[in-house]
Amino acid sequence: MAGNLARLAEEAARATQAYLRPQLAGETSSLANVELGEIARTLGEVAERWMGEPQRALEAQARLTNGLIGLWADALRRLQGEEVPPAQAPDPTDRRFKDPAWTQNPYFDFLRKSYVHAAKWAEDMVVEAKDIDPHTRHKARFYVRQLAAALSPSNFVALNPELIRATIDENGANLVRGARMLAEDVEAGGGELSLRQTDARNFEVGVNLATTPGKVVLRNDLIELIQYAPSTGTVLRRPLLIVPPWINKFYILDLNPEKSFIRWAVSQGVTVFVISWVNPDSRHASKGFDAYMKEGIFAALDAIEMATGEKKVSAI
Repeated sequence: MAGNLARLAEEAARATQAYLRPQLAGETSSLANVELGEIARTLGEVAERWMGEPQRALEAQARLTNGLIGLWADALRRLQGEEVPPAQAPDPTDRRFKDPAWTQNPYFDFLRKSYVHAAKWAEDMVVEAKDIDPHTRHKARFYVRQLAAALSPSNFVALNPELIRATIDENGANLVRGARMLAEDVEAGGGELSLRQTDARNFEVGVNLATTPGKVVLRNDLIELIQYAPSTGTVLRRPLLIVPPWINKFYILDLNPEKSFIRWAVSQGVTVFVISWVNPDSRHASKGFDAYMKEGIFAALDAIEMATGEKKVSAI
């Protein structure tokens, strides 16, 4: 355990360094500050409405306090061996509290019930606030739900019975793995948390990802245009142009042979062209939507006409 705690401290320091490095170099984005400012403004508007009605605010505060006191009293009675009727059954769809200890252990049961009670109270404060436009109320409810989810006791090692058992069983090795993954995600995000969706090391373009043969027939400042030739003797006259979203890679429709729309299309005799968008940087700061149309889609259509002689295309 002592060795793992030392490694945990090392990985935590690594994550901290990855977070601070771009800030010290002045390379951080202001987007996070903008988002935090919007959250503060939105929730501040809700708080302002309640401050204008002190009597209702006191009544709402009393509901929160009385509920927590009642839950604490129930927990004390359970600790003394008394039977206490269940006040709140866990939501069966909430996977955070599926472990039996969340209801069988008085300590964790109290944490769960207190959290659910407080989270519902916070959302009710948004719903019951007066003189707030629907858009602001909708944003405020969203922010409150996200904050409540982040503060769930299931997210903290000392408050989660499953994590406590896992930490004891593995002598803290699970915490080391988590801290290492956190450090890697912060490093990958350039100082911001970039949550991995999968292990990218298991995928390599051209090996087990984007395996349909193709060639680049156009390259400019914004795109590469990739052509995939039909794999049949008979070829359909009209080619197909695929324009993926800017946020997706060109192989979104060619993940693997079993899940490849592009491979299926060429097997049906279709000549397929796919735009691969550049990852923009400072060189593209002056590019507007018109540039993406002219140098992207329009340029691709011109290249397709030169390659196939066809002016009309099918498009996705």
